[in-house]
Amino acid sequence: MTDATLSALDHLPDPDPEETGEWAASLDAVTRAAGPERAAYLMRRTFDHAQASGLSVPSLLETEYINSIPTAAEPEAPCDEEMERRIAGWNRWNAAAMVTRGSRYGLGGHIATFASAAWLYETGFNHFFHGKEWGASGAGGSAVGSGDQLYIQGHASPGVYARAFLDGRLSERQLDNFRQEAGGDGLPSYPHPRRLPWLWEFPTVSMGLGPLAAIQQARFNRYLTHRGIKDTSGSHVWAFLGDGEMDEPESTAALGLAGRERLDNLTFVINCNLQRLDGPVRANFKIVQELEAKFRAAGWKVIKSLWGSAWDDLFALDTTGALVRRLREVPDGQFQTYATRDAAYIREHFFGFDPALAAMAKLLTDAKIIECFHTSRGGHEPRKVYAAYHAATTHKGAPTVILAQTVKGWTLGRGFESRNANHQMKKLTVPEFRAMRDLLELPIPDSALSGDLVPYAHPGADSPEVRYLQERRAELGGPAPARRVHPVALPEPSARPFEALAKGSGGQEMATTMALVRLLKDLMREKESGRRWVPIVPDEARTFGMESLFPSAGIYSPLGQTYDPVDRDMLLYYKEAETGQILNEGITEAGSMASFTAAATSYATHGEPMIPFYIFYSMFGWQRTADQMWALADQLGRGFLVGATAGRTTMTGEGLQHADGHSHLIASTNPAAVSYDPAFAYEIGVIVREGLRRMYGPDAEDVFYYLTVYNEPKIQPSMPTGPGVEEGIVKGLYRFRAADPAGLPADAPRLQLMASGTAIHWALEAQRMLAAEWGVAADLWSATSWSELRRGGLEYDAARLRGEDAPLPHVTRVLEGAPGPVLAVSDWMRAVPDQISQWVPQEWHSIGTDGFGLSDTREAARRHFGVDPGSVVVAALAALAGRGEVKRETVQEARERYGL
Repeated sequence: MTDATLSALDHLPDPDPEETGEWAASLDAVTRAAGPERAAYLMRRTFDHAQASGLSVPSLLETEYINSIPTAAEPEAPCDEEMERRIAGWNRWNAAAMVTRGSRYGLGGHIATFASAAWLYETGFNHFFHGKEWGASGAGGSAVGSGDQLYIQGHASPGVYARAFLDGRLSERQLDNFRQEAGGDGLPSYPHPRRLPWLWEFPTVSMGLGPLAAIQQARFNRYLTHRGIKDTSGSHVWAFLGDGEMDEPESTAALGLAGRERLDNLTFVINCNLQRLDGPVRANFKIVQELEAKFRAAGWKVIKSLWGSAWDDLFALDTTGALVRRLREVPDGQFQTYATRDAAYIREHFFGFDPALAAMAKLLTDAKIIECFHTSRGGHEPRKVYAAYHAATTHKGAPTVILAQTVKGWTLGRGFESRNANHQMKKLTVPEFRAMRDLLELPIPDSALSGDLVPYAHPGADSPEVRYLQERRAELGGPAPARRVHPVALPEPSARPFEALAKGSGGQEMATTMALVRLLKDLMREKESGRRWVPIVPDEARTFGMESLFPSAGIYSPLGQTYDPVDRDMLLYYKEAETGQILNEGITEAGSMASFTAAATSYATHGEPMIPFYIFYSMFGWQRTADQMWALADQLGRGFLVGATAGRTTMTGEGLQHADGHSHLIASTNPAAVSYDPAFAYEIGVIVREGLRRMYGPDAEDVFYYLTVYNEPKIQPSMPTGPGVEEGIVKGLYRFRAADPAGLPADAPRLQLMASGTAIHWALEAQRMLAAEWGVAADLWSATSWSELRRGGLEYDAARLRGEDAPLPHVTRVLEGAPGPVLAVSDWMRAVPDQISQWVPQEWHSIGTDGFGLSDTREAARRHFGVDPGSVVVAALAALAGRGEVKRETVQEARERYGL
């Protein structure tokens, strides 16, 4: 047996080798008599028949470069095709006019994307996309107030605005304010819910985040249903993407999840116009075939809608398979060239490669060739798009991807169509608009095009087109896209879980990570709101002490638990359940963040407020997925992000990349992030309680919380009883321990020590050492949030610039009159506490953990970075020596004493 005849099936016993040989011999005979194309065709036919018969055979990853749904099998679309063509024409015109008019101000926009994808959207809006009232009158049967979730490709936003204008949802003035938001009443460039919260639901730019978010949204919809929160079985998630966008790693990061969990409530529509922003997607290859293989391998149903009906005549002539073979061979870069060249070029360079094709070409007119190769694409014909969408929404057991081939810039004229530069082309000339008008058969007179400014066009509020559009939307459940919020305040949790943290840990050491997890466990037991918590972990839940939640809350799985877990006999065994509350995502911070976003915006998407609690290694939160956190802010998400094992020095032994000394600096750049670095368990209780009030109370705010917690066990003190402690915790600063004057002279040097997180313990020891060994009286302040203190300072400055009288920032007010300089210390780089220096009335000094992390003990790492107690003492003495309050020699003496 040669290598060529080896097969994995040789491992298996063949009950009838003679019959197997006969099949192989028959195939050889067909190949000799009718050629390899005929043999391959028979094999594919046999394979398709086997699958249709329910035989268990592995799927093939690629099919021919033809439509998945034959023309004869396309369902009859229940529509007025002529009416929908006119509606699409108005929308195409106004999308192009809006961008062209904006170019007067150097703003521009994107024209070519929507021009290629118009029918992909129009067909959906007319027949498939359900609005928020879907199900209210019995239609749909479920998901009232949810509708479908639409992830619109960012560059196609002008087309959505144009349709909203035709529907009466936007005015000409608003269209003229496209990309002009500073003055108010403007339209954002892309789908931005925070900028246009009544229209957009989901931000889809940066590219690649939309596909990932859509998958997790579809999965979260199932989660809500399985947990009995809301029946979302009537909701469908649609993600509109570009073929170039699929290069982003996030675009395909969760395909396996969607296939594995059989999310048949999800459809990707990929506009395959074969172009990136500045050139072909796969110039030397075929992006459609590549995507088909990738999605099939992940368990998706793939529907190709590549060729328009003009190609039917060509396929009917292809009796030898030469046309299909040639379509499979031609790379995308060459096919893009065909779309711009004359019939003679196509005859020579496409048909001329094969005698059978050359004979076929003789039967075709030049006009037929131009029609096929220039414009006839599956994505440009509403009947073919309807057939694809119908197949996607009726398919059960797997998600669906529709690969729709189009021409980028279609209907915009020969200067735009299939040109590499069309992404950067921001306007049409008046002659180009005239040509577009004629092509679309719009009743726009020449007199309206006599000036330099092309007009918007509208058939009239009571026109047949507008009435038809509105009737279709009413039947589908109202306008789309649309974002609606029905305020649902969650009941305030009982005081008991927070009181437990306020009491401290007694003599028991406990890390703040464990304190937070214990609080979460208690809050999940709350009768009213407990079931709305959504714990999310990327992996290593046991690292964060969350294994205690496994048996009680369960890990969500749509299949339940189909196996006997290896740790079943243990108290804290790995329990999966269809009603499980924990989302254990595996090793994917990006996937976890997308899950968090779906839960964090459920209050708007589904009218069901959920409380996501996403805990992760702090280093792999903001640094790795900060773009998603920005999108979370755009989507007005609410919930708790928790950076565990925080700080540069508490994660011993993990080395350079696992040491987080800067996530709070990145978090401070996000206007919606409310960030805290609590030092003690009781601070966590106050912060979480306030976060629940702000995000889920009667006057809910569109913010999310970021808490950093540590894995260093310490005695947790009880909450101080002095005035202003809770207010200080919330606002970011309070005096934790005043200097003890006992044994110190009245004129002892004074200092204000300020610390956050685990650094409070180094500062406490330094406070003791300064008093006992150097005669310095230091007050110790707990800085629970450097960024909230900064935010207060910025708000004060802004009010002053407006000429308003404003109260002093919290940090200025509480430090007013405190004697001596201020020295800040944290497990973060100095830039984190330095954010507040300009509002501190005293002389400012800081030390921190600047530089890369390293593997060693905590003590050695802190000595290396100069933040251990001895280093804090030396820094404090140096600040006082600079003021002449201690001798300069004292600083050197301290350095020698502590071995620095």
